[in-house]
Amino acid sequence: MLEGEQSLRVAVTKSNRFGQAAVLPPEQLKQLWAELDQPYRIICEMAYFTAARVGEVVQLQAKDIQGDRIIYRATTTKTRTTKTATIPRQLLSILAAADLPSAGYLFPSSGTKGHITTRAVDKHLRRAADLLGFDGVGLHSFRRSQATHLHQAGVPLRAIQRITGHKSLSDLERYLDISGAEAAASQQAALDSQWEVG
Repeated sequence: MLEGEQSLRVAVTKSNRFGQAAVLPPEQLKQLWAELDQPYRIICEMAYFTAARVGEVVQLQAKDIQGDRIIYRATTTKTRTTKTATIPRQLLSILAAADLPSAGYLFPSSGTKGHITTRAVDKHLRRAADLLGFDGVGLHSFRRSQATHLHQAGVPLRAIQRITGHKSLSDLERYLDISGAEAAASQQAALDSQWEVG
């Protein structure tokens, strides 16, 4: 290996570029979730499918799931604003199959009052990622992966901003994992659709 060259154990995974958590493609997310025991698996799935922070998910209470919506209360969000997330069909089926409490915290702590901690989720997540050889995976991987996947699917940035709750588009843009090659290909596709060559 040449000096300065990084070894990538998983080619499609970004590893801590600018200190950000890795963005995982759907197949790797499925593999990672399969290695997680409950309730850590559903916590991570909820973080991905609602583009929420794991710290927000672990603080959810049964009353916060209202039909096809999850209410992330202002007291539990980083931005201190209430965020309402529509529950995608994929997550609705996961929640329907889950044995979640009907009152109190959805993810109660096993030993004390309160909820499971982000530290506990992180411990289980890192163990599963290490087992699979996925580098750079962290608690924010689910939120970053969802935002990046939405962008790759052509969802407008303003819509992604509304889903993630980012205050500004510049904050969101720093969050997305966009390679130089992807940016160049997008530019060329846009130009090809509007201009003839020659």
